[in-house]
Amino acid sequence: MAGIRRYGRNELPENLIDTWDWLQALTGQAAYVEAFAGAPELLDFTMKDFYEKIFFGGRVEPRYKQLARLRMSLGHGCRSCNLGNTEGAKEAGYSVEQLEAIEGDRSIFTDAERAVLKLADEFLMTNQQGHLEPELYAELKRHFDDAQILELGTVMSFLGGLAKLLFVFDLAEKEETCPFVPRARPELVAAE
Repeated sequence: MAGIRRYGRNELPENLIDTWDWLQALTGQAAYVEAFAGAPELLDFTMKDFYEKIFFGGRVEPRYKQLARLRMSLGHGCRSCNLGNTEGAKEAGYSVEQLEAIEGDRSIFTDAERAVLKLADEFLMTNQQGHLEPELYAELKRHFDDAQILELGTVMSFLGGLAKLLFVFDLAEKEETCPFVPRARPELVAAE
């Protein structure tokens, strides 16, 4: 299959092998590391500048970001992401019952968590009309200041963009429910 070159584990530089092993154990596939081994500075940006400094650092407790990340991957149908993000949410203290309620009855969550989930709904790629309505802003403001709300939005926008990148370059396994399954391009079907 033509596309972005992937580097096998045995071709990776020594500093990426642990990352490959970790991702492979977590999700069953490490295509992201295999592709980005050809541009290690971009992998470094994602892992260090985004995840270390903003996702696990920053102003907002990582627990809320884990919840938003899982909501978004469930909505996008990214199987690889769902596997890893489920583990991240569990490590952040969410129960299986809570994880199962993300796309259902959210009454099990705190007011702050429900506000974060509602904001994540607005950032889903499938929600092209996403908007921070005054009611949602008021809900968020009861728990977060403006800088924290901006951080949540930045995290969600980066995660949505990263999901799109994974889908466009076929670097993530999709669930059967994934709305982002490529359709046959008319010019290719006509040529057959």
